[in-house]
Amino acid sequence: MTLNHLLTLYRWEDLYKIIRINCFLENPSVKSSLTFLRKTPWARKKVEELYLKSLIC
Repeated sequence: MTLNHLLTLYRWEDLYKIIRINCFLENPSVKSSLTFLRKTPWARKKVEELYLKSLIC
């Protein structure tokens, strides 16, 4: 849900510019990104922070 919400606001390239995560740049997909985010706490935290900021604005 979080990633899908961000994708309605940003393109994959934009997400990569905001949060430097290779899964947003190289062959991006929701499935591969979710797999990476579940395994990588620091990346998940950055995505969650961006999600919260997007709700405020």
